[in-house]
Amino acid sequence: MTTVLDQLKQYTTVVADTGDFDSIAQYKPTDATTNPSLILAASGKSQYAHLIDEAIEWAKGQASTVDEQVEKAFDKLLVNFGSEILKIVPGRVSTEVDARFSFDKEANVRKAIEIIDLYKSIGIAKERVLIKIASTWEGIQAAHELESKHGIHCNLTLLFSFAQAVACAEAGVTLISPFVGRILDWYKTSTGKNYASHEDPGVQSVSAIYNYYKQHGYNTIVMGASFRNTGEIKELAGCDFLTISPQLLGELQAEAAELPRKLSPEAAAAASPMAKISLDETNFRWALHEDQMATEKLSDGIRKFNADAVKLRKILREKLSA
Repeated sequence: MTTVLDQLKQYTTVVADTGDFDSIAQYKPTDATTNPSLILAASGKSQYAHLIDEAIEWAKGQASTVDEQVEKAFDKLLVNFGSEILKIVPGRVSTEVDARFSFDKEANVRKAIEIIDLYKSIGIAKERVLIKIASTWEGIQAAHELESKHGIHCNLTLLFSFAQAVACAEAGVTLISPFVGRILDWYKTSTGKNYASHEDPGVQSVSAIYNYYKQHGYNTIVMGASFRNTGEIKELAGCDFLTISPQLLGELQAEAAELPRKLSPEAAAAASPMAKISLDETNFRWALHEDQMATEKLSDGIRKFNADAVKLRKILREKLSA
């Protein structure tokens, strides 16, 4: 019998959720996703030191002050990792916009274009890059502009609510990343309950979003993310994309068992009809406000990504000042 991972690849595009090139090569995913936290973790490994050194040397020639050089080196480091990943995966890499811009539409647009231009300068076309932006109202509107006016494809991350998913689909974004495991974390803490995989609130959230998109003909890709165990992944077999950590990829590869498909366009069409809704800014903000879990996890996620970006900038500053 083939492995669970091999069976999953028949239904779903598998994406590696890591900045570790060795892990990406081992599991042969189609795409890869990164964020400041993953790159911070990878930056501590000696085999990636040359990517940091190259970013620093490049930044020195782009700006005069250390503050400016740090920002230039930070962006270049993200692109350096992304470009190396694209040598391994046949598809796309997701590169994240600074979390500090989560509530600034214009800053998101500007930074996304700068990142795409950096990729272009080393011969990588924008079609191979997804710009990751937090699923705030401002982030979603920035993604709409990037997609519709600049042809830049976006991955809307830190997505925890149905309202966020609806707004992203209406904005025409390429892909969303609903965070399965972080939803489960919140409910376990809030209720003190352990959930079976089929009852997992994160799994149920992604399943509902998937069915809604398929029933209403949205082209936005649903990519489940942030998994805590392989049971969550198995319950979402058939989802458009799933981005999975190396540890869980290894567990899926080591397991030989039948993996039934749980999500499909046909099953979505046969599911209970879901009324189509539309959200303007006021209704979006109210719906998000009323969802305590989504409000708290979105805020927490932005803070954590920013905290790791601050640590990464500190490393770059120390090297620039040496």
